[in-house]
Amino acid sequence: MTEPRRLRVPDPLVLLSACILLATVATWVLPAGEFERREDATTGRTVVVAGSYRAVEASPVGPFEAVVALPLGMIEAADVIFLVFLIGGAFVVVDASGALGRAMAGLVHKLRGRDLLVIPIVSAFFALGGVTENMAEEIVALVPVLLILCARVGFTPLVAVSMSVGAAFVGGAFSPVNPFQVLIAQGVAGLQPVSGWAFRTLFLLIALALWIGMTMRYAARTRIAPTAVDAGEGEALTARDRLVLAMVGVTFAVVVWGLLRAGWDFNRLSAAFFIMGVAVGLVSGMGFGGTASAFVRGFREMAYAGILIGFARAIYVVLDQGRIIDTIVHGTFLPLEGLPTLVSAFGMLVAQAAIHVPVPSVSGQAVLTMPLLVPLSDLLDISRQVTVLAYQYGAGLCSLLTPTDGALMAVIAAAGVHYDEWLRFAVPLYLMLMALGAIAIAVAMGIGLT
Repeated sequence: MTEPRRLRVPDPLVLLSACILLATVATWVLPAGEFERREDATTGRTVVVAGSYRAVEASPVGPFEAVVALPLGMIEAADVIFLVFLIGGAFVVVDASGALGRAMAGLVHKLRGRDLLVIPIVSAFFALGGVTENMAEEIVALVPVLLILCARVGFTPLVAVSMSVGAAFVGGAFSPVNPFQVLIAQGVAGLQPVSGWAFRTLFLLIALALWIGMTMRYAARTRIAPTAVDAGEGEALTARDRLVLAMVGVTFAVVVWGLLRAGWDFNRLSAAFFIMGVAVGLVSGMGFGGTASAFVRGFREMAYAGILIGFARAIYVVLDQGRIIDTIVHGTFLPLEGLPTLVSAFGMLVAQAAIHVPVPSVSGQAVLTMPLLVPLSDLLDISRQVTVLAYQYGAGLCSLLTPTDGALMAVIAAAGVHYDEWLRFAVPLYLMLMALGAIAIAVAMGIGLT
């Protein structure tokens, strides 16, 4: 008896192309409409004006223009794509120095017999990145390093994805301080920045415990034979290795400072990692020629990831050119007005998840949706803090699944994990986390969180 054939999701590039086609069709089917915009003095960002939605002249996107959206998407995502290229090149330099290989071999040796502890250690690092700076695209360049580590201890590539981008997205969704998500949303809602941090931190810890615990459970069930340690990687760390690793740590510390304190954009992050890569190459004795060759190898390895990010951005370009983004938002939130208070709050959670598919930027979604939901929440006597929670959990957690998120698609492609394989793992956890978000919303309403 033959086993039934399992439905396979196409290659990410094919899947994103299909999404672009679907978005193109939607511009012919959905009515065009727009909200008025204004400058928000609190956040310095352009936000929509509640109640200003109006129909506008249709602007359907033709087949040729849909293809033109591909290079336009890459242009719009150029800062992110170059960040991926430069970080990728920098970490190939770090890997070529041998410091990472010896450090990972040392970690594996110390945890021998307890190597499942690799998962909470690595997950905590990426979750912290999600909590503090909404880490996403930066992870792509670290995937080769994670795959080597997982191979050393017998974990599958899916585990590498889960404890990196998965943990980062969960950390970002439940973060009390994420500057690109909760702080923007609180600013638009007129709330004190970082207010409600203790409440958010409690549910952040619960969410991360759930995600990490289920990742460890999956890793234990799918163990494979570990790969042998390469010659030389069993050696103790040299003084040069420690200097290289210290340079990497200092760079990450500077990047976090730049994001949180100095308002750095992706271009400045790219510059910081490029400087790190050049410095590591010279310190490790690779010279200018060897360092340049390592950067080129990194550029080649990140090329597919960069293309995926550009294709994902092209979906938004098509919807924006068709002038239907605001129509989708307006139609999604309109039914919430007539619902009971608690049901309406849950509806905001689900609606924010739905909106995140065509608007995969959490910061862009905040300035698009919060001005519409704040007056609605005031009308329904729902705390604005609850409205921000619904946005956080709905938008942030959707990043775990949506194919329009370029960072997710780039990471799973770099790891060699099929999208359908990732969905089989992530969907049950996503539903659990959404249920946890709903519980958090209900508790917040019950205690009167403001």
